[in-house]
Amino acid sequence: MTTLEEELKRLKSSLNDQNNKNAFISYALNKSKDTITSQELKVNSISKSYNKRKVVNKVSLKLNRGEAVGLLGPNGAGKTTCFYMIAGLIDTDEGDIFLNQERINHLPMHMRSKEGIGYLPQESSIFRGLTVEENILSVLEVQKYDKNYKFQILEELLAEFNLNKIRNSNGATLSGGERRRTEIARALASSPSFILLDEPLAGIDPIAINDVRNLINKLKSKNIGVLITDHNVRETLSIVDRAYILFDGSVIMSGSPSEIKIDRTVRDVYLGNNF
Repeated sequence: MTTLEEELKRLKSSLNDQNNKNAFISYALNKSKDTITSQELKVNSISKSYNKRKVVNKVSLKLNRGEAVGLLGPNGAGKTTCFYMIAGLIDTDEGDIFLNQERINHLPMHMRSKEGIGYLPQESSIFRGLTVEENILSVLEVQKYDKNYKFQILEELLAEFNLNKIRNSNGATLSGGERRRTEIARALASSPSFILLDEPLAGIDPIAINDVRNLINKLKSKNIGVLITDHNVRETLSIVDRAYILFDGSVIMSGSPSEIKIDRTVRDVYLGNNF
């Protein structure tokens, strides 16, 4: 079977006239587009039980790059357990997790991170004794970048997330919004393709919620796929492109926010009639 590299070499060697050049350019662009659009995080029928109780039951979902997707449901629905399995914090009992068509069930959390899956837990993950700048550098230092490039990325992240004014502030002194911005900037230092945000709106004020919304839009603009779980369903549905609704460990509905809001089953078991 001809490899993509061999096919490209063959096409490139035949660039003798403008038509062939145009054909090659079109081919290369289409291949590039195919590569980008094929990148996805896919979960296929994962399950998890504790003490013989199945807390997650054959959950399937898909996240493409450049979109925000919600994983929502009432307390005890299995949202956090799903996140833990996708991130690699716990193993699945059944089912498979794929990153760009490659099964990653066997990979521990740090290897999934290297492959492009970032995870921000609900609890603060800031190093409280380090400055904002040092928090970001802590991730950059383990990347295979030269020193100049590391500091270039640092400056770009500080500027992009409006952190320059607090770059020398200790993590312990940050507000909720500042902490979230720092955590997301630090997560981006590892160049992820996908980010899992566990309760990103928890414990922050309305102004900071708007900051988080803007940050998620910024992640999408960078072609990063964002999976969100949060108890603030109204705000989350205003942010995401699609959502999956979990109830008693199973997906009972998936669709756009407008479809979710009018679904009778979702209203009966989760949103309520006054939503």
